[in-house]
Amino acid sequence: MKDRAGHRRARRLAIGSAVVLALAGMNGPWLYRFGTEKYHQYQINRPEYKAANGKWDTIEFPKEYRQNTIHAALLRTGKVLLVAGSGNNQDNFDDKKFDTRIWDPVKGTIKKVPTPKDLFCTGHTQLANGNLLIAGGTKRYEKLKGDVTKAGGLMIVHNENPDKPITLPAGTKFVGKENGKTFVSKDPVVVERATKNFDKRTGRFLGNTPGLGRIYVEAQNSGAKYQTGTQDNYTVQGLSGVDAKNTYGIAQKLALDKKDFQGIRDAFEFDPIAEKYIKVDPMKEARWYPTLTTLSNGKILSVSGLDDIGQLVPGKNEVFDPKTKKWTYLPKTMQLPTYPALFLMQNGKIFYSGANAGYGPDDVGRDPGIWDVDTNKFTKVPGLSDPDKLETAGTVLLPPAQDEKYMVIGGGGVGESKLSSNKTRIIDLKADDPKFVDGPALEKGTRYPQASVLPDDSVLVSGGSEDYRGRGDSNILQARLYHPDTNTFEEMADPLVGRNYHSGSLLLPDGRVMFFGSDSLYGDQGNTKPGTFEQRIEMYTPPYLYRDSRPSLSGGPQTIERGGSGTFTSEHASSIKKVRLIRPSASTHVTDVDQRSIALDYKATGNKITVTVPKNKNLVQSGWYMVFVDDDQGTPSKAQWVRVP
Repeated sequence: MKDRAGHRRARRLAIGSAVVLALAGMNGPWLYRFGTEKYHQYQINRPEYKAANGKWDTIEFPKEYRQNTIHAALLRTGKVLLVAGSGNNQDNFDDKKFDTRIWDPVKGTIKKVPTPKDLFCTGHTQLANGNLLIAGGTKRYEKLKGDVTKAGGLMIVHNENPDKPITLPAGTKFVGKENGKTFVSKDPVVVERATKNFDKRTGRFLGNTPGLGRIYVEAQNSGAKYQTGTQDNYTVQGLSGVDAKNTYGIAQKLALDKKDFQGIRDAFEFDPIAEKYIKVDPMKEARWYPTLTTLSNGKILSVSGLDDIGQLVPGKNEVFDPKTKKWTYLPKTMQLPTYPALFLMQNGKIFYSGANAGYGPDDVGRDPGIWDVDTNKFTKVPGLSDPDKLETAGTVLLPPAQDEKYMVIGGGGVGESKLSSNKTRIIDLKADDPKFVDGPALEKGTRYPQASVLPDDSVLVSGGSEDYRGRGDSNILQARLYHPDTNTFEEMADPLVGRNYHSGSLLLPDGRVMFFGSDSLYGDQGNTKPGTFEQRIEMYTPPYLYRDSRPSLSGGPQTIERGGSGTFTSEHASSIKKVRLIRPSASTHVTDVDQRSIALDYKATGNKITVTVPKNKNLVQSGWYMVFVDDDQGTPSKAQWVRVP
């Protein structure tokens, strides 16, 4: 691989130099008249160049089908689900304009799909039945300091009655005992009954521990004079008798400070055949920016997110049972920043790379490690370089997945920091003492890098920006192929479109990679003009698709059991050198925990290829996969879809 990469680089340089010399020799002035841009287009469209570097193309949907795509998932139909929700647009949110599109990248067709809730900044993962589980989203947009007209914040409601819980409706008024100011709840809240406490040795009653409820409140009137500066106790209006005596609120400062986004509890399955959302049981916790990850038992873990009052969910994680469509809490808490990069390991534990997409304290849940969900034990793993630059870093399970090696790519400082990392860090979780070591460096510090595993075992790393949300015109128009076998990067053709925040990439069944989104904060180098959301799709065609031919693959079973085999037809069976089972991606906010490429054992006889799926259920999770075969030149077939039950 290293020799081939070096040969390609040398060939690119030789080709480019030869063309320039030839043109200059024929007619020097003509070269300048030709124009820089035209020459560039000529250069990147030459067959030799595409065969060495690949090719980028942009796709712009008709105006009525464009949207601010925040989330994308490859469906088992080969179509792509593009989800915007309100698309990071307050006007869309206020007008309840929530968008979803279904795009067929082969036929080029686009379809609008009714979107039931604001699924902007939701969580998602592929399910065993081929549906996509989607949970969480937006209840309220953030309000920046200066835009907040009513003082507000968190009210903790206490219930000292051990006999019954109490429900307070939206609009309940809380009046400060010391400050005399009135605040109004925005939603209903259920406050659980108090817990009776007894001395375990003597049985003596020790008193009650109040039940607690959390609710967001706002001042009854606008203006700075309704802010509070300190903690106060609040009486609850509308209650009488025992309820009035036992129920009260406590709040810290209620101010005109910035108010963060608020999440929703709603959850849906998207059916790729019916092409519609199906409502399932809502989560226990409201979540905005959550990660969904499949566990060893097939249930789906939902972690982190901002809750319905705009605060980080305090480590209260939950699981979805695809059979009952219900959510239940985990018995113990584990707090992580929002959109944590979580992956199921072959031993059934969860690997947390430390990468995340933002919200949360900078000193809680930032260390990478291995999480035993059953015991709630978390074991840190050492060696990570630039550990303070993990926000907006990418994480990818390197191919083949059996090796259980992960790469953490780039990243930046917490929040709107200008710091970014050019590091790649690799960890071998099969080692006796796993620890990170640095891989090849990126040319620039890179936030929001996209990484897609290709069928030839290379990893396409592209895009990102040096600064927060592309600030200072810092988008990085570079692409590299990472080769795990040689631990090297190889330069590829440069992308045409900058991609930073709210962007992502997906491997398609034909071997191309699609890129979506990008949400620059500003539109110029001086940060004086507001940015615009990038609505164009970009397609990258890797070099392996510019060779003379590609192996065929057809037929085969629709279902293969773990440990079982299936036979496909290929006219090029004798030249096949590897077979890969690749799980379809579901990507958002530099987070794609579904993506993995699994090596399959195979046997070729005549024009038949029989492949065998590994037995490990944690390596091969139940669901739909793409089967690719690669020939002796490293050229992949088009994929065939199979289901692993």
